[in-house]
Amino acid sequence: METEALANGDAVPTVHPPNPPARLNDHLAESLRLEHQLMRVPFEHLKKSMRTSNRTVEKEMNAVMSGVAEAAQKDMSKEEAVQHLNSLVSRLQGLKRKLDESNKSEQLQVQRCRARLDHLTVLRAENQQEWNNIRVNRILVDYMLRLSYYDTAMKLAENSAIQDLVDVNVFMDAKKVVECLQNRDCAPALAWCAENKSKLKKVKSKLEFQLRLQEFIELVRVDHSMDAIQYARKHLAPWVSTNMKELQHAMATLAFRSNTDCATYKALFDAKQWDNLVQQFKEEFCKLYGMTVEPLLNIYLQAGLSALKTQYPFNLYNASLYIFHQADFAMRKIVQKKTHCHRRASGIWLQIYLSQSTSILSLCATFQKN
Repeated sequence: METEALANGDAVPTVHPPNPPARLNDHLAESLRLEHQLMRVPFEHLKKSMRTSNRTVEKEMNAVMSGVAEAAQKDMSKEEAVQHLNSLVSRLQGLKRKLDESNKSEQLQVQRCRARLDHLTVLRAENQQEWNNIRVNRILVDYMLRLSYYDTAMKLAENSAIQDLVDVNVFMDAKKVVECLQNRDCAPALAWCAENKSKLKKVKSKLEFQLRLQEFIELVRVDHSMDAIQYARKHLAPWVSTNMKELQHAMATLAFRSNTDCATYKALFDAKQWDNLVQQFKEEFCKLYGMTVEPLLNIYLQAGLSALKTQYPFNLYNASLYIFHQADFAMRKIVQKKTHCHRRASGIWLQIYLSQSTSILSLCATFQKN
């Protein structure tokens, strides 16, 4: 510490103002603030697994206690008592197996939470480039999973050694439901809604109602009018207070049928309704796990393009239209929305975008062939 001499000869320490925070450190802190989803997903998965375990334990223990009380009240022979107790023991052994499996799943999620915390805490100025490369790979895996390129996403995660930093297992759970909806089967999606009923109710989700409505429409489509009416009484009646208008609209299909020319009711029989259900399920699934509805790649691209402020992107963009003919339309839409800056910056960005995106598409094609 430096000192200064006063007029009387006494020395006092010189107080220097604190150094302003480094710009790089601010940048690193801001980077970490964007990683909310990275920690939220395994945490939500862990909570879900624990809730399921608690429900299972409560259900099985209630059944066992009821069985013990029943055995105590009944006048059983020795053989009957032994048989009854053996059935209760078998039930408890089954519970133990379920809890062992659940414990493995919970330990896996804890491991992922720990790995992601470690990943966030190692970010420093000296390893920022390596850390950013891992982030890019994570974003690409997230994008591929959302577009159902599951094999490609898993191979990229494996080759980059980031299995604990991506959510392949979560999307694989959703894959089963999505495939069934694409095959016009609502049963797995309805089971998923029942499993997550409390959370869906909190966010006022209409997914279950839309699934029930679609099953009703399918019964009308094949002229099973009586079955459709019974189905509506059982599964659609509880939704009258909140969805009366949609129900009235659907009930009219009993009179108009699937071959109607009335556009209002013909739309309900359109095959696109199943695509809408798939999209709605994906949105609700992402919300349930705290994920963004839009892919992270789209979000980062949109933010980057806004910062570049290109003035004339459309003429330059037309050159790349053919290359991305089979790529995701959402990425092209993002580019077309940005209309604010000079041509040179747009040209520089386009070259980077074309080179990187072409590499990504080539990688996807290579993996999918394998």
